[in-house]
Amino acid sequence: MRKINIPTLMKGLIAFSLFFVVAVGTATAQSETSDKFDFTITVNSDQFFGFYPFFAGSYAVSETSAFTFYGILWSGGTGGVQGSGGGWGNWTEFGVGMNFDVADGLSVNPQIGVTGGNLLSSGTAGPSIFGDGIVPNLTIGLDKAKTEGEIYFGLYSPLRNEAPTGGTTLAYIHYWTNFGVKASDFFSLGLHYEHLINSGGSNVSESTDVYQWLGPYIQFADPNGKAFARLSAGGDLVEGNDSFFKVTTGLSF
Repeated sequence: MRKINIPTLMKGLIAFSLFFVVAVGTATAQSETSDKFDFTITVNSDQFFGFYPFFAGSYAVSETSAFTFYGILWSGGTGGVQGSGGGWGNWTEFGVGMNFDVADGLSVNPQIGVTGGNLLSSGTAGPSIFGDGIVPNLTIGLDKAKTEGEIYFGLYSPLRNEAPTGGTTLAYIHYWTNFGVKASDFFSLGLHYEHLINSGGSNVSESTDVYQWLGPYIQFADPNGKAFARLSAGGDLVEGNDSFFKVTTGLSF
């Protein structure tokens, strides 16, 4: 029988739970009004992760801060080498955090997530489990009258070790940045850069680039902010890779 590293799992889950309790407690301490809550659902597709729905919500706790939560259903992938969310033990991510408006049109959103599946805990070789990994992450958003942009940085680290003898856990660094100009209240265009790094695991000594995408994007959006569609495409800077594409569409409520 495989030995579960309970102390490591408990430390991660306790940290996640405490963050969640503090954030929710802050949110519920405020008066409840319907305009405090925002919710967005997007569906995404690219050639590495495949098809993956994403949701994000927020509840305002003051004029400049909000409790946030999000989820990524990575499981929509094909199960092959590329787009393999389904082959990673129905890989799923859920997290909570706080968003802060630090300047006009500029926000900072630190969050912490936890994954279920088997990608991080065993390199897909072990059972699908809750507590597969922990994901501290940070998003910086820009949304002004004529410009838009986003910076994301996330660390995907194994929370449990379920790798069979001779196997390995995995860890990743995932970040992207994009910046665009709003040509009108309906159309914007800009540049997208995204990098995924296999930063090592229990038996991996050197990090490797999985992909490194660079290319333009175009976006069409409802002027009222309720819906959008974006296409990003271009080259992959990793030797041996060719190009990338990413299609995203979303609705806000």
